[in-house]
Amino acid sequence: MPKSLLFFILVSVFGLSTTLVLALRSPTVLEGFALRRYIVGSLFALICVFGIAAAIMPRRCSTSLHFEGRTKTPAIQSGNGQKQTEIKGHHPDCEAFAAHVIGLNTHVLCAACSGLFLGAVLALFGTALYFFAGLGTGLVGFHLVLVGATSLVLGFFELKFKGVARLFLNTLFVFGGFSILAGIDHLASFSIDLFVLMLILFWLLTRVLLSQWDHSRICRECRFSCSMKEG
Repeated sequence: MPKSLLFFILVSVFGLSTTLVLALRSPTVLEGFALRRYIVGSLFALICVFGIAAAIMPRRCSTSLHFEGRTKTPAIQSGNGQKQTEIKGHHPDCEAFAAHVIGLNTHVLCAACSGLFLGAVLALFGTALYFFAGLGTGLVGFHLVLVGATSLVLGFFELKFKGVARLFLNTLFVFGGFSILAGIDHLASFSIDLFVLMLILFWLLTRVLLSQWDHSRICRECRFSCSMKEG
């Protein structure tokens, strides 16, 4: 694993731990003002909208940059001759990436992007209810942050799963971000809310970099020679 990715993971863990401590200790740093929740909700909704846009457009959604822009059908060579593969669910249609996609009728979808899309839609729905409609979550702040943190951690382990399980964990990953933000909101601190929003962006970036590393690892370990591999 590259040192840069390890750095992102360590910072993500530190940020998540810090958030849990803040939610548990509930420091008195009230910075409430009339529009605080609306601003925080709008910023988080903006993150969700960009996530949805990326998830429904394969080239932007692609978590491995060296796959982007590949429109030709690559040739894969093996000892038994040459065979053709194509891109499905913006992944190479080969056995090594079978765990990364799911089938929906005649369509092949990226399991991770589909999960991130569903998670973002659910998070938008939750944002509308909590930050704009003023409905409660039914959970104490720390408990909601803990639920969100658990969902986030499970989402980081989606690489160990495949198909529908991968979709579900990616959905949890995004909705976990909303749970953490809603849970920490009980502190009524605009600066802490902004801190968590920046952490959510950092966690998403870490998640993307982790996928990039995993995709590159799969190609490096593949026994076939094909144009999808890094040069």
